[in-house]
Amino acid sequence: MFRSVYDLKDFYASPSGGIVRSVLAHSIRTWWDNLKGFRVIGIGYTQPYLELFTGEAERVISVSPAFQGCYPWPDPQYNMAVLAEESELPLETNSVDRVLLVHSLEYAELQRSNLQEIWRVLKSNGRLIVVAPNRSGLWSRAEWSPFGHGSPFSKEQLRFVLRENLFVYERANTILFTPPLRWNLIQKASATFEKIGPYILPGLGGIHIVEASKQIYSGITATADAKVIVRGRSVAIARPVPEMSIRDDN
Repeated sequence: MFRSVYDLKDFYASPSGGIVRSVLAHSIRTWWDNLKGFRVIGIGYTQPYLELFTGEAERVISVSPAFQGCYPWPDPQYNMAVLAEESELPLETNSVDRVLLVHSLEYAELQRSNLQEIWRVLKSNGRLIVVAPNRSGLWSRAEWSPFGHGSPFSKEQLRFVLRENLFVYERANTILFTPPLRWNLIQKASATFEKIGPYILPGLGGIHIVEASKQIYSGITATADAKVIVRGRSVAIARPVPEMSIRDDN
């Protein structure tokens, strides 16, 4: 199972991983074409994609889940990677412009808490990209790849999950139409598959990529005589036990 950061690193070093990286990086860059001066955070295994912004963004940080492990990135002397619980990010509130989520949501044990924590650290105009395996795609059935583990999603499921955690669903795309076969002939024809796949078999793409924005509710000005009424059952609170001393009757 792809639970270790080194398993994921080995996958992206393989020919199949190189195809995934190329296809997904192109889609991410198409949506986020200029992040100059922005603060970008990657959560999950995002190192292959954060490299797109290291020479452009004001700051780029890779956050690896605690269960997955971490290695220095991009260089041991200039490390920008950190190990943390996804539900307790070591970041200030409203401090991040962009969050990239890859190899994270499908493995999440605390999905709701993780997304709420992302909502907390994003600025009011911040954006989130979620990458998750397609439930009806072929790659979710390839157990030798990281997309064949965890919980895949349909596009509507991703829309629902984001909406329930105060994100506005902005746009989505299904990519990675190259079949998950480790044959040289298939891998060499990946560009052709990616070109014709959306027209021939649009529902069989291996990955959903979704962009969402942070939902902000407008505040209501409270009047001077406004009162908060607490409704609920009364709760009986036990009294503290009095201090008891041991007496010696002898």
